[in-house]
Amino acid sequence: MQKSPQTIFNYETAFSRTIGLVTPQELQLLRSKRVAIAGMGGVGGAHLLTLTRLGIGHFHLADFDEFEIHNFNRQAGAYLSNIGRLKVDVMGEMASAINSELDLTFFKTGVTAENLEAFFKNVDVYVDGLDFFAFKARKMVFDYCYQHKIPIVTAGPIAMGAALLNFLPTGMSPSTYFNWKDTDTDEELGMKFLLGLTPSMPHLRQMIVPSSVNFKEHRGPSTPMGCELCAGVAGTEVMKILIQRGRVKSAPHSIHFDAFENSLHSKYIWFGNRNPWQKIKIAFALRHLRKQDFTKTVAKSA
Repeated sequence: MQKSPQTIFNYETAFSRTIGLVTPQELQLLRSKRVAIAGMGGVGGAHLLTLTRLGIGHFHLADFDEFEIHNFNRQAGAYLSNIGRLKVDVMGEMASAINSELDLTFFKTGVTAENLEAFFKNVDVYVDGLDFFAFKARKMVFDYCYQHKIPIVTAGPIAMGAALLNFLPTGMSPSTYFNWKDTDTDEELGMKFLLGLTPSMPHLRQMIVPSSVNFKEHRGPSTPMGCELCAGVAGTEVMKILIQRGRVKSAPHSIHFDAFENSLHSKYIWFGNRNPWQKIKIAFALRHLRKQDFTKTVAKSA
């Protein structure tokens, strides 16, 4: 009789090849940690699988969305057989197929004001996997994390690259860095997030179809390379935070690696988006957003 995966799984053996870059004690520490990920799409799903293979033992996962065919270009769980299925269900199955001992808690209505406390209960690190256009949800989640001293790792899949920002309890708050205000419109929240995440904007030189970016329709181009690069970058930051080894740069530091240009942009933006040059870029971008020449105009100012 064939043994079941539950019978043959052994944590120490499954993740033994990580030993050498982490100690056996650090691996067991990772096993005991709990990570929250909101969003199980392009980056969120890749984050989950990467962190599962790193040996993290506990996850809180939130997403209300189902897989659709337009997800196929980048999302780990996007297969014909999964169309119409909840992303959290599919990604939970994929992660459990790696580690059958995983402790998974699902939030199938997404992250809301009503379940914030439960979503972040006993969480050690939050990894941002929210859709780029989930502007108000991201502000709500980021603010909650900072108020409750939960480290935040956000890695944006920008074109064929990864843009990284960390927010640590002892550093600058997300709302201060992005200069978010309660009166901001969705467009203002989104533009402040985009230009705060990637102040160098190297990818705009690659945008050969500018009309593919449309804030009103919540649409923008993406690649599987961007999502996979983000998972590697974010996974490394999560590991450093959890085992407390290695330098973790927090905002107003930002890092953007663009694989297409083979370029690395490491920035320290004094005052974040309150920096005078950042304010000019944001105002300039917002002015041209509705004219559909946003990518051309910002590329010139970046």
